Amino acid sequence: MSTERTIPELFDLSGKTALISGAGGWLGSAMSRALAEAGANVITTSRNAGRAAECAAALPKREGQTHRGVALDHLDGASIETGFAEALDLAGRIDILVNNGHAANASDLSTVTGEEFNRSLANATGYFLLARKLRDHAVERGGGASVVLIGSMYGVVGSYPDAYEGLVQASPVAYHALKGGIVHMTRHLAVYWAKDGVRVNCLSPGPFPGPAANPGMVERLTAKSPMGRMGQPEELKGALVFLASEAGSYVTGQNLLVDGGWTAW
Repeated sequence: MSTERTIPELFDLSGKTALISGAGGWLGSAMSRALAEAGANVITTSRNAGRAAECAAALPKREGQTHRGVALDHLDGASIETGFAEALDLAGRIDILVNNGHAANASDLSTVTGEEFNRSLANATGYFLLARKLRDHAVERGGGASVVLIGSMYGVVGSYPDAYEGLVQASPVAYHALKGGIVHMTRHLAVYWAKDGVRVNCLSPGPFPGPAANPGMVERLTAKSPMGRMGQPEELKGALVFLASEAGSYVTGQNLLVDGGWTAW
């Protein structure tokens, strides 16, 4: 009898618990729904406990699924410790971590201060500390895990100055430095933790402007895209579940770009 797993089995997250930071954002909410729709029990985090609980309550739920919200600030080491511990107490185990939280700073390269730059890079520190918490937990319980760091096409390529000029500030230099660092940190963690059964990958969205984005800028960005349009949040869902599930069981250290061909130019 064949032991080959089917596509539904490979993508099924039933019985798994996923923790996702920044679960209430434009992209985070879609990714949270993707995990829930694939069958995972989802722990949504936010700096605000009430907001985290609201995100969890809004997720689709099958019989037997349980979603929970936990307060966790990934820029605060103490909050990472207490938030991760609370998540473990509630769920018993965590199998998947999606590092999506982001403390933004809009200052461009002509105005950003050293303090602002360092605070932006602290997002990467939080990603690492949370990833290490999951790795240590996975080793302690004797099972594998999947870590997905959220990068960006701007961790791979520079931005077009003329897409922003005269409309909004340039794409923040600290953001580019941050996302480039996250892409490479993915590779570094993956090779060290592979022996522990912990896969580490990066999911890098391309242009996915939210509802508040400047319309003129969106029009200019659209002209730069090979597909001639911006991405919709649901278009990240399949890629995330692939990386989080057994469908990606032989994939680690990779940066999966979902960018409409932006970086193919």
